[in-house]
Amino acid sequence: MDIYKKKLEPTKDFIAFAAFVSFFPQLVAGPIERAKHLLPQFYKKRDFDYLNAIDGLKQILWGFFKKIVIADNCATYANLIFNNSSDYSGSTLVLGALFFTFQIYGDFSGYSDIAIGTSKLFGFDLMQNFNFPYFSRDIAEFWRRWHISLSTWFRDYLYIPLGGSRGNTWMKIRNTFIIFLVSGFWHGANWTFIAWGFLNALYFLPLLLTNKNRKNLETVAQGKFLPSKREFFNMLLTFTLTVFAWVFFRAENISHAISYISGIFSPSLFAMPKFEGMPRALATIILVMVFTLIEWIGREEKYAISKIGISWPKPVRWAFYSLIIFLIGMYMPTVESPFIYFQF
Repeated sequence: MDIYKKKLEPTKDFIAFAAFVSFFPQLVAGPIERAKHLLPQFYKKRDFDYLNAIDGLKQILWGFFKKIVIADNCATYANLIFNNSSDYSGSTLVLGALFFTFQIYGDFSGYSDIAIGTSKLFGFDLMQNFNFPYFSRDIAEFWRRWHISLSTWFRDYLYIPLGGSRGNTWMKIRNTFIIFLVSGFWHGANWTFIAWGFLNALYFLPLLLTNKNRKNLETVAQGKFLPSKREFFNMLLTFTLTVFAWVFFRAENISHAISYISGIFSPSLFAMPKFEGMPRALATIILVMVFTLIEWIGREEKYAISKIGISWPKPVRWAFYSLIIFLIGMYMPTVESPFIYFQF
């Protein structure tokens, strides 16, 4: 399509083209690289870059932490609660939705970090796929920061050809629903994904119709440690809407999603959460809180630990990396735990 639109010259280098389509780090689950960005990199001679390799190793390390320590731990409790949702109180169901929210982020963004870090070892540059989406102040910002390679693909090859945000109000509404419903359908032939896409379209529509969909382009609280009260409230609201939509994404079917949500909005919402393995789950909750803090500190970089520890004394910095490696080893599962997006 890029060649048809004359954005890219066709290549006559079969080896480079074959290497591009079979580039193993991003072959299974992205980031979805455009030929105009990745293909020219195969034409260049690369020398080993020590600093780039170190940066890649750190990103790989953080990716494994996200996957093994955060995502796989959260998956244990998310699966338990979602698979037996009729047995649990509303507060426990909220906790289950939160576990899945961090599971899918840690799982998918962890894979992206591993793929991007591995590419750096070979001297290749892949696009950033996640940009701290759970710190978004509105749903439009969330979609600029979540699965960026797919979002921009849909934007460039579907949304803009349909007319984008140009045209009358009806055209804007039509294009918004088309892109989110197709995005939902892309994840699988299940009505739950369609409902998830429909919900996100509903979230996005007020911003588009009031021309506020490009209001929050910069990183939240840039140059500051704490957000303002308004920013914090907006982040909390966007996160809550996202968690609600993830219930449809995770549920087995629409009936399951509706019964799950009905269970949340019941008198038991205010009861103490209780489920099998609750004491061990507390350790996971603490890890998620620490993880969120580190992500917040590093939110202005490409990945959270990119610059953390650079100014620290060497023994302290290495102790920090050693702790991450220790936690990865301690929580490494003894059974296979495939990435969620391998199924899409």
